Amino acid sequence: MSVPVIAGLGTAQPPSARQDELWEGFFSRHFTGATRSLAERIFAHSGVTTRQAAVNPLLEDVSDWPTERRMRRYLVEALPLGKEAVGRALTAAGLDAGDIGLFVVCSCTGYATPGLDILLARDLGMAPGTQRMFVGHMGCYAALPGLGAASDFVAARGRPALLLCAELTSLHIQPSTARVDTQQIVSHALFSDAAVAAVLLPGGPGYALREVTSVTDTSTADHMTWDVTDAGFRMGLSPKVPQVLSRHVRGLVDDLLARHGTTIDELDGWAVHPGGPRILNVVERELGLPAQALVASRATLDEHGNCSSPTVLLILDRLQRAPVPPERILMLAFGPGLTLYAVLLDRQG
Repeated sequence: MSVPVIAGLGTAQPPSARQDELWEGFFSRHFTGATRSLAERIFAHSGVTTRQAAVNPLLEDVSDWPTERRMRRYLVEALPLGKEAVGRALTAAGLDAGDIGLFVVCSCTGYATPGLDILLARDLGMAPGTQRMFVGHMGCYAALPGLGAASDFVAARGRPALLLCAELTSLHIQPSTARVDTQQIVSHALFSDAAVAAVLLPGGPGYALREVTSVTDTSTADHMTWDVTDAGFRMGLSPKVPQVLSRHVRGLVDDLLARHGTTIDELDGWAVHPGGPRILNVVERELGLPAQALVASRATLDEHGNCSSPTVLLILDRLQRAPVPPERILMLAFGPGLTLYAVLLDRQG
C-alpha cells in the first residue's frame, strides 16, 4: 500500500481583533458584578493576544440571536473561508479539485443540509464521483481522526484525499442573561475562527502519516460538553480536564512511539492543541519536554486563540514553514470523551 503524505496545507482566517480590545469593547460590559472581575482575570491570563472572528462582537453582537439565525450565518461565513483554505491547499499540492477522491470536512460550530462538503464540492468543481465524509461534534480533536480517514483512503485506493477543518466559534457567544460560570467565561476568552485544509497523496514529498492512535476516558464524559441550545451552542469545560490529560498522555505517546522504534527525545517537532495555557503546561510536564518544544503551539494560541478542530493544523503549518522544518512531528489533540488523539509524522523528500 502507498504511504499517505500530507503534500499541501492551506489556511484561511477572518479578520483579527486584539484580546484587550475585545475585553474593553465588548466583554467588560457583557459580564457584571463579581463575574466581571473573574472574567477580566481569565481574559488577561488566557495566553491569547489576538483572535480571529467572522462575526466580530465589536461590530456585531450575536449573543441574543436564536440558533436558527446563527446557522444561516454559518453558511454565509464558512463557505468562502473553506473555499479559500481548500484552494490554497490544492495549489500547494499541485492538484485540481477534480483530482480529489475523498473530501472530509470537520466542523462542530454549524450545520446545514446540503452541508459544506456538498456545497464546496459543487463550487470548487470536484468530480461527481468524489466521495465525501462529514465529521461533526468531535470538537477540538476532529482534525486527527479526519487525517486518519483521509490517509486510510489514500493508502487503500492510491488516490488523493482532502481534509477541511472549518470552525466559526464566534457565532456562539452566549447571552449576558444566560447562566454564567467559569467554564463559559473561559470559552469566551479562548475560542476563535479558522479554516485549514490538508491534501494527502500516495507518496511524494511532504509529511508521511505513520499512525493515528487515540484513547478515550468515558468516565469523564461530562468534563467537556457542547450543547445545542435555543441561543446557539453552549460550551461546558471542566477545570478537571488537565488532570485527565495528565493521567493518559504519557502512556498514549510512549505506546505510539514504541511501535515505531523511537522515543520522545528523538522527536524534533510538536503540534499540541492549545486548549489553554494549562493544557500545554500539563503536556510539557508529563512528557518531560524542553521549554522550546511547544513554542509553535504557544505562539499559535497567542496569535490565533483556540480555533477548535483547525488549530492543530495551524501549528503544523507553522512548523513546516520554519527555516528548518522538523523531521519527525508528533501531533496531539484533545476533546469530548474525554478523548486524546495522537498522530506521528515523518518528513519525506
